[in-house]
Amino acid sequence: VQLQASGGGLAEAGGSLRLSCTASGNIVSGGWYRQAPGKQRELVAAIARNIATYYADAVKGRFTISRDNAKNTVYLQMSSLKPEDTGVYYCQAQATWDGPGSWGQGTLVTVSS
Repeated sequence: VQLQASGGGLAEAGGSLRLSCTASGNIVSGGWYRQAPGKQRELVAAIARNIATYYADAVKGRFTISRDNAKNTVYLQMSSLKPEDTGVYYCQAQATWDGPGSWGQGTLVTVSS
C-alpha cells in the first residue's frame, strides 16, 4: 500500500494542526511517528481498526489519532502544540496484520514559541 501524508506546517505554541495520511488501499492499522532534529524516530500514536491503541506519554491528552475507513485515511489531530513537538512526522500503515508496514513521506511540523 502507498501512503500520502499531508497537513504539516508552521504553528504557534498552543495552536493546532491536523495531519492526514491517505492509503492507496485498505489498511488494518496505522500510526504516526516523528523525528526531531538529532533524535531517533519515535512512535507518537497508533490505531488498529477503529481503536486508538497507543499514545506516547508526551502527547497524551493533546493529540488524537483517528481513521476514516471509507477514505482509507488516518488522521492525527494535534492540539496545544509545544515547540518540542517540532519534527518530521511520518505515517505508517499495514494492509494486512502479518504484512510489512508501509511508510509515507514525511511532513514537517514546526512549532514556534
